[in-house]
Amino acid sequence: MTQIDIIPFAEGEATLDWIGLTDALAAGHTLPKAEIADTFLYRGDDTLLNRAAWIDGLGLAKKSATIFPGNPANGDPMVNGGVSLYSDSNGMLKALVDFHLVTKWKTAGDSLLAARRLARPDSRNILILGAGTQGRGLHSAYSAAFPDAKFTVWNRTADNAKAMATEIPNLTIAQDLEQAVRRADIITSATMATSPFIKGEWLQPGQHLDLIGAYRPDMREADDAALTRARIFVDSLDTTADHIGELKIPINDGVISRDTIIADYYNMDEFTRTSDDEITLFKNGGGAHLDLMTSRYILDRWRTRR
Repeated sequence: MTQIDIIPFAEGEATLDWIGLTDALAAGHTLPKAEIADTFLYRGDDTLLNRAAWIDGLGLAKKSATIFPGNPANGDPMVNGGVSLYSDSNGMLKALVDFHLVTKWKTAGDSLLAARRLARPDSRNILILGAGTQGRGLHSAYSAAFPDAKFTVWNRTADNAKAMATEIPNLTIAQDLEQAVRRADIITSATMATSPFIKGEWLQPGQHLDLIGAYRPDMREADDAALTRARIFVDSLDTTADHIGELKIPINDGVISRDTIIADYYNMDEFTRTSDDEITLFKNGGGAHLDLMTSRYILDRWRTRR
C-alpha cells in the first residue's frame, strides 16, 4: 500500500525556507499551465472556497478553505480547511498537509516571489498593513529576501499591532497610515478591508505595493488612483481579474482593463522593473496552482528528513 505522508505544521515548517519556496514557485510555472477550478459559496460574511489544481508533471491538489470572520471573537481561527496532494501518475493520495502550513507559506511566498522581481533591491523600509496571522508570515518571508530592512506595522486595531510588535523584535508601530505609506519602499497589505483604504495619492516613485487581503468580489484594499498610477502584475490572471474585487470592480467600472495587467506568473520574463521610479503593484490572488506547487515543495522537503 502506498504510504501517505501526514505533515503537521511545526515539524513541516522546520524543513522549509522562503527563498527555496519562491524558486520552486518560479520553476512550477515553467511546466504546462495548470488546470484549475475555483468555486465560492457565501453565507453573509462567511465563505467556503474550494480550489483544485492539476499540473501535468507535478500532480493534483485539492484545498478547501472556510473563512468565518466572526470566529476570532469566539477564540477560533478565522480560516480553516484541509489540503490533499495526489500523484500525477496514478491519482493516489500522497500526502495530507496541514492547511495553515500551506496557507502561510503559499500566501507569503507568492508575494515574496513578486517582490524579489519587482521591488527595488535596495528597499529598506517595509510596511505591513494588517497585524494578523498573514502579517506575521509576511514579516518572516520578506526578512529572508530583504535582511537589512526595517519593518513597520499598521493595523486598524492598535492592540493587535502592539501584540505583533511584542512578538517580533524591532518592529515599529505606525500611528499615521498616510505617513507610513509615503515613507515605505514596500507596502504589503493583508487586511479584511472591503472598501479601499490605500490611497493612490500617497504612493511615491519607486514603491512596490503588494495586495493580498481581498479575496471576494466585493473586497478591495487600494483605490482607483493606486491602480492607475502603477504597473499591475498578478499571480494568476484567471483568478484575480474574474473573481476578486481588487481588479474585477475597476475593470467592470472601466477604470482599467484586463490589458492593463502586464503579466501573471506564466509570463515570468515580464516580471521586471523598468526604472527605479516606477510604482509596481502586485495582486496576490492565491490560485489553486500555487497551493499545489507549495504543497509539493513541502512534501519534497519533508521527505529529505528520512
